[in-house]
Amino acid sequence: MDGSSSRCPQNADGTFCWMSPDVGAAWASGYNGSGVSVTIIDDFTGNMGQVGDLGHGSQWRRHGQWVAQAAGMVAPGANITELDYSEQVPLTLKQGLNVINLRYGLEEPVSGYRLEQSIVDAARAGAAVFTKAAGNGSVAVDTLADGDIDFLALDLIGKQSAIFVGALERNGTPENKAKLASYSNYAGSDSEVQNHFLTVGVESDKTGLTGTSVAASVVAGYAAILGSKFTSATPTQITNQLDTARTDTLVNYDAATYGRGEASLSRALAPVSIR
Repeated sequence: MDGSSSRCPQNADGTFCWMSPDVGAAWASGYNGSGVSVTIIDDFTGNMGQVGDLGHGSQWRRHGQWVAQAAGMVAPGANITELDYSEQVPLTLKQGLNVINLRYGLEEPVSGYRLEQSIVDAARAGAAVFTKAAGNGSVAVDTLADGDIDFLALDLIGKQSAIFVGALERNGTPENKAKLASYSNYAGSDSEVQNHFLTVGVESDKTGLTGTSVAASVVAGYAAILGSKFTSATPTQITNQLDTARTDTLVNYDAATYGRGEASLSRALAPVSIR
C-alpha cells in the first residue's frame, strides 16, 4: 500500500523526521557512505510484513525491505545489498569496507549453519563491521527470552568488529534525555557486551515502525558514513570509533542498560583521522 503523502515529511537538508540532526551535518560535509558496501541479512521473501512510513508515504513492506530502506536512507551513497537469511551460503565480502547488518537470532548453535558460522568467523577476524539488533525481549543480550537464547548473539560477544544495538524511545538530547524503549534488550553485566553496545532512537510514533532492527539499520548507516570519511580505516577501527557515544542524552545512564551510550555520528566523525 502506497500513499501520496507522508506523516514524516522530508526536512530542508534532505533528512527525515526520524533521523538524528547529525545525519544532515554529515551529508553537508560530504560523507554519505560512498564507497562502502552494506549487506542487509534479513527476511526478503516471507509473507509477513507491515505498513510504515520512513518519509515516502505509507507503504507495506517485508521486514528486510524496511531495514534496507532505513540503512540506505541514512547512508544514500552506500551500496546496499539484500541477502535473505534462508540462503545458507557463506558470507561474501566485497572490495573495500563492508558493513553487515543482522536483525535476527538463532535458537540453535551457529556451528550447524553455514552462513552464520561464516559471519562469526568474519567478525572474529575483523573482516567487516557487524551491526546486530540486540533483540526485543526486554532482557540482557546474553540471557534467555521466553525460554530461548540467541546463539548468534552469544558467538558475536567479544568479537572485535561486532556491535549490538538497542533501541531508545526517540533520539535524545542533553535537554530532553531519552530512555531505552520498553521492548529493547539491554547490555547487561558482561563488560564485553557493554563495550560494543550502542543505542539509537527509534521514532516509532512518526514512522509506525518499531524494534531494535530499525535501530541496528541506523547504526549500519552510521558505519557506512564513517567509512566514507576514514577511507583507509579497518572495520575494527570503524567499530571502535562508533563507540565514542554520548551518555549525556540518556535518562539515568548506566553501562548495564545502555552500554557505551547513544551513538553519536558527530563525535565519531570529529577527528581528522583515526587509529
